[in-house]
Amino acid sequence: MKLSSLEIVVVGGGAAGFFGAIACTKTNSQAQVTLLEAGLEPLAKVLISGGGRCNVTNACFVPQDLVQNYPRGSKALRGAFSRFQPQDTIAWFEEHGVKLKTEADGRVFPITDRSETIAECLIKFAAHGGVRLKTRSSVVSVERQNGQFKIDCKSAGDVYSLYCDRLLLATGSGLVGYKIARALGHHIESPVPSLFSFKITDPKLQSLSGISVNSVSLTLSLQEKGVLKQTGSLLVTHWGVSGPAILKLSAYGARLLYENRYQGKLYINWLPDLSLEEVKQKLLDVKQEWGKKAIALHRGVDLPHRLWQYLIDRVNISVEERWAEISSKVLNQLAQEVHRGEYVITGKGEFKEEFVTCGGVDLKEVDFKTMESKIVPGLYFAGEILDIDGITGGFNFQSAWTTAYLAGCAMGM
Repeated sequence: MKLSSLEIVVVGGGAAGFFGAIACTKTNSQAQVTLLEAGLEPLAKVLISGGGRCNVTNACFVPQDLVQNYPRGSKALRGAFSRFQPQDTIAWFEEHGVKLKTEADGRVFPITDRSETIAECLIKFAAHGGVRLKTRSSVVSVERQNGQFKIDCKSAGDVYSLYCDRLLLATGSGLVGYKIARALGHHIESPVPSLFSFKITDPKLQSLSGISVNSVSLTLSLQEKGVLKQTGSLLVTHWGVSGPAILKLSAYGARLLYENRYQGKLYINWLPDLSLEEVKQKLLDVKQEWGKKAIALHRGVDLPHRLWQYLIDRVNISVEERWAEISSKVLNQLAQEVHRGEYVITGKGEFKEEFVTCGGVDLKEVDFKTMESKIVPGLYFAGEILDIDGITGGFNFQSAWTTAYLAGCAMGM
């Protein structure tokens, strides 16, 4: 078969779908590429990502370091990132007219701070490459027939069929992609949510909504399911706790938390740079120096004032109580509360800037040099349909760009 005769269909009009389609037309300008999107508008997730700013990638340029940000898929991605990584993503967008900026935490955004900038770029260059975009086109089924794929689609009530030589599934966490992959012989790891906050039913804690602490140490106990640990910043919300440390913990513990019905105990060390004995000593020092002062007003440790008042309330110290009035036993209880306070997780909250699942196509069934199925020749995968997920910070978009680029190039060959 000559390259010029290639008919290629991409299912899924998100970041991976568009990027794969563009890479394919750049590899083979004669290929006929059709991009199917079930919704009215493509790139819907791109438009709302990053709070409307689109966290394109992360400025982590060493593959062995980069893969550490993926709870699932790190081993498979290591080789893939040696072929297309964040530096390549940044170069690609800048070559296509989108200037990017790197923020202090490594996250990369368009300088416009508008997700539309990324979406408009992808739509523009897909059109330039001759990609035929069909919106409101839902895939009903896919069959392998005589070395080709027969794709039955529904659009505005009408059913029609497409035939192609190569097929890219870039359907994100949508059930249709899993259904197609399974029907074609692939195993699907059951998808469950990743990247979410924790519900803690404690009105006094919830009243502190908006307070953040730059560095905490977290220990998550899930009964017989195991123990997970994480460090980073934490944000108190009106339903419990969130922030980078919590989101990392939710990502690495996604399946365990699901199996445990999002119930568990969270232990927070609010001052991770200090040992328990050092915390006790700091409290003892302030007691000796400020014995006549109210504990609520003279904390002696570097914590937000309202958080400190909450912590002393948890060990039944009143706002009027003075340092000289508390016993050694209570002081030790307060130190323990600061060093390892126990909080009961009662459920899963939301993290609206990211919509990520763990689960998807079994990675052992995919060739990560080309993203082609090891089971079905001509079938390719990219993006979140794979059992890959990263922590927050642009890593999920990067795995989408990488897998889509590799798939697109391979399909066009």
